[in-house]
Amino acid sequence: MVQLTLPKHSKVNAKGKTYDAPEGATNVRAFEIYRWSPDDDINPRRDTFKIDMDEAGTMVLDALIHIKNNVDPTLTFRRSCREGICGSCAMNIDGTNTLACLKPIDECKGTVKINPLPHMPVVKDLVPDLNHVYAQYEVIEPWMKTSSPAPTKERLQSPEDADKMNGHDGKGPAACILCFCCSTSCPSYWWNGDRYLGPAVLLQAYRWLIDTRDEAKGERLDQLEDPFRLYRCHTIMNCTKTCPKGLNPAKAIAEIKKMMVARQH
Repeated sequence: MVQLTLPKHSKVNAKGKTYDAPEGATNVRAFEIYRWSPDDDINPRRDTFKIDMDEAGTMVLDALIHIKNNVDPTLTFRRSCREGICGSCAMNIDGTNTLACLKPIDECKGTVKINPLPHMPVVKDLVPDLNHVYAQYEVIEPWMKTSSPAPTKERLQSPEDADKMNGHDGKGPAACILCFCCSTSCPSYWWNGDRYLGPAVLLQAYRWLIDTRDEAKGERLDQLEDPFRLYRCHTIMNCTKTCPKGLNPAKAIAEIKKMMVARQH
């Protein structure tokens, strides 16, 4: 029988700290947050913060900022734009990978449970280590590659061709903000993340494959022609279901596979 053990510091301690709401608060909500620090030798825990929602705003990110500013300044998380543009505040909230700045607290059931993105090594608390996924992103060479002489101005593109990337509804592959909610929700990526590029990176690869200004389609497809880089996608669809921007990485991956077949005939 196979014996599986969790890596050191992976098992969450049964009991974390509890912070009560201020005296007199009447609109109280509990937030259970994953905590871990590399500065000590203690396993992760989940702390519970009971806060006055009349002081905390409406989004999960508002609550996290309130906790950091008023309750526990050691709470660590990433955030930047607050508008669902930068992807910095990606985390697992109420069991789903999403952006804290776009997740209304009212949509969460009961105690709001907040964890870092799954599968990723944790730097501290809610901050995942993104070095590996950024290295995978570099593999697809996400910049325009051309061999023809550069024009005197910009490289022009028809509105129809631009729509292929942007989508008529703004939800085309070019709208991906690399939050990696999709990749970290993908079981195939959990199992093969060392070699499978994952939905986020493949969505970005597709964005360059359909850019009519780019002149390296064959070269880009060659880079993906590998048993693991592309073909470990099993169309589980978690990626599309969880994308906080409403994009469709699964469809993009399927389109790349179709390109692979088409060039063989």
